[in-house]
Amino acid sequence: MKLLLFLVSGSLACAGGTYWYLFLKPSPFSLESLRPTEPLEVDQKKRNKVLKKGFSRERIPENLDAIIIGSGLGGLTTAACMAKKGKRVLVLEQHDNAGGCCHTFTEKGFEFDVGLHYVGQLHENSLMRIAFDQITEGQLEFVTLPQHFDNIHIGQGEEHREYSFYTGKTEMEANMKKQFPDDTKAVEEFFRVMKVSARKTHYLGLLKLIPRWLALFFLKSGIADRCSSVFRLATTGVTTWADQLTNNKDLQLMFNYLFIGDRPRDCSLFMNALLIHHYKRGAYYPRGGASEIPYHISNTIRKYGGEVLVRAPVTRILLDKDAAACGVAVRKGQEEVEVKAPIVISNCGLFNTFKYLLPPQIHIKHDIQTRAQMMKPGKACVLLFCGFDATAEELDITPTTLWLFKENDIDKSMDKFFAMSKDEAPDNVPMVFITFPSAKDPASKIRHPGKSCMTVLTMVNYEWFEEWKDGTVRRRGDDYTEYKNRFADHLFNWACEHFPKIKDKVVYQEIATPLSNEHYLRAFRGAPYSGEHTLERFDPVLMAKNRCDTPVKNLYITGQDVFSCGIAGALHGGLICASTVLGHLLYVDLFMMKIKLKGGSILRTLQKLFF
Repeated sequence: MKLLLFLVSGSLACAGGTYWYLFLKPSPFSLESLRPTEPLEVDQKKRNKVLKKGFSRERIPENLDAIIIGSGLGGLTTAACMAKKGKRVLVLEQHDNAGGCCHTFTEKGFEFDVGLHYVGQLHENSLMRIAFDQITEGQLEFVTLPQHFDNIHIGQGEEHREYSFYTGKTEMEANMKKQFPDDTKAVEEFFRVMKVSARKTHYLGLLKLIPRWLALFFLKSGIADRCSSVFRLATTGVTTWADQLTNNKDLQLMFNYLFIGDRPRDCSLFMNALLIHHYKRGAYYPRGGASEIPYHISNTIRKYGGEVLVRAPVTRILLDKDAAACGVAVRKGQEEVEVKAPIVISNCGLFNTFKYLLPPQIHIKHDIQTRAQMMKPGKACVLLFCGFDATAEELDITPTTLWLFKENDIDKSMDKFFAMSKDEAPDNVPMVFITFPSAKDPASKIRHPGKSCMTVLTMVNYEWFEEWKDGTVRRRGDDYTEYKNRFADHLFNWACEHFPKIKDKVVYQEIATPLSNEHYLRAFRGAPYSGEHTLERFDPVLMAKNRCDTPVKNLYITGQDVFSCGIAGALHGGLICASTVLGHLLYVDLFMMKIKLKGGSILRTLQKLFF
């Protein structure tokens, strides 16, 4: 009888503790923290006080709880969540502008985004929308882009074909069926995969939040596979799957046109489907430009006693006598300033963190090497920035993004391109992405009247630029300038084929290479998405092991290397990291808020999530 009472009381205690942890534990989020959106700040001097606040000893908050290395979206999200939970945080950015891939730069009166081109999943009461509202306290506005958000062009000359992607719960699928009437079954199957991937993504996220031993038990016992097909989709190659579905190579390209540097045959079907589903409910752009994101998150961090400081290059992570992280060293002129905190969080990427910031004797340890080898560096990229003295109407440009492909077999074209010599590459780029940030943002007409800008992106081999890596920025020599300008000429001429009016209106042009990405963004080997997004990375067992915590006690990783790439990936990386560090499942708070906003039932929402 005593044993029975013990077991019953123990079960009740566990149930009560779980209920308190999930539903009653104080949340850093609240609807009361949201305030009416303030007018867009267009005074650059006032913006610089937020985004360009320089590092000094005097500006370091006292009694720090955590230091975050890097002010990309992952680092800022983690910092804001911790700050709203009562933790005093310091974000350190090596560049002179906060924001990482969300920062913008202005030259000759033109403003360019460097990493955010558009983003999805921001419809009313979406989880991402609620998260952004909380970390900016309702100050971030997003413009809804036209329903026709992407154009895909395949082939050139007489072989040219044009397709479109539309947003909309039913319109996206209907539009694709209209374009491929002979392959409706294939389209339906792709959208079924998209639906499963989107609805069950949280299963893969949970692998990083529940105890590691429990996650591995679910996976290796086969229980996970019986719960959902999403685990099998994660380890299915896109090309292998598409070949079994249809022989139409144009349609196959439509299934994987959102290239992030990896060949479709090496990519996870789950991740690929998730990328396209990301825009199903709409494509959006920050009103006021990409820098609005770090601007408002930085204000939140400071409101709760934290700080975001730039021109603060971290040279090394400090370790105590037990080899636990206890702070960082920051280069300030010719000296190093040591800043201490019980927790260090790195948003400068897994590779940079382990290779450059840890002492050699720690870096070579087996557990560190094992963790570092869980991912491989992704492909580098070049970005061409062009400014025009003309309006969008005068140039016939729109918010719709263009994806250009010389042929419909991406595996084949990427194989050929990446196998080329350094000299061949600039004149044989097989695919590009063209976007007009000024056309996406209505506020651009107010902030930069009479001007338009364009960004063109393509993936490249880092090795083609490696011989100049030890040079100084803007002083790498005439041969470097000549080489990168060959890429610029090819990309610009290709863009002019589709927008002929831009040719005579261009007044500013600059091309960023992988070396530019290394210098300004600290992107390892110039890769904007950090790690590869291959089948190996999305193997569920590897995902369960690749977490925010590291073999170094009190050292954590946030950002794109936690879950996936892009704006959404970095945001979720920040939420997962903050949940880990705080010992508080922030997703439960966000889900509860979502249910409250939608006026729904907790039970019905849980059924939708897990069944």
